[in-house]
Amino acid sequence: MRWELRLRAAERGVFKAVEMRRLLAQAGLPVSAGKMSALWSTTVAPVSIRLDDLEVLCRVLRCDPAGLLIPEQPPDPLAGGWITAVTPPETGSGDDAGRAEPTGQGLRPVRPKLPPL
Repeated sequence: MRWELRLRAAERGVFKAVEMRRLLAQAGLPVSAGKMSALWSTTVAPVSIRLDDLEVLCRVLRCDPAGLLIPEQPPDPLAGGWITAVTPPETGSGDDAGRAEPTGQGLRPVRPKLPPL
C-alpha cells in the first residue's frame, strides 16, 4: 500500500507537517511530533493506524480512506470471487448450473433458481 498523506494535504493547501499537526489537534486528534513526522515523511502505508485516527485524518483532508491508502498492485480478480473459467454443469443441479455470464471484469456465475422455503 502507498500512503498519500502529503498529496492529499497539498490538495487542501497544507504543505508542512506542523500545519497538519495543528489541524489534527483542532479536530480533536493530538499527534506527537514523532508520530506526525513518521506519517508525513513516508510514502509507505503505516503498519497500523487506529480507525478513529484515520477517520479524523480523512475528515480534516476531506477525503476517504481510499484517498490515503492506494494499492500498489491492482486487486486480484479471484480474491473478489470472480470466476475466470466456466466449470461443467453438475448432474441434477438445474438448468443454470455451471453457466456464467460475461461482465466487464470477467465472468459472473449464474446462480440457479432455488424453490421458495
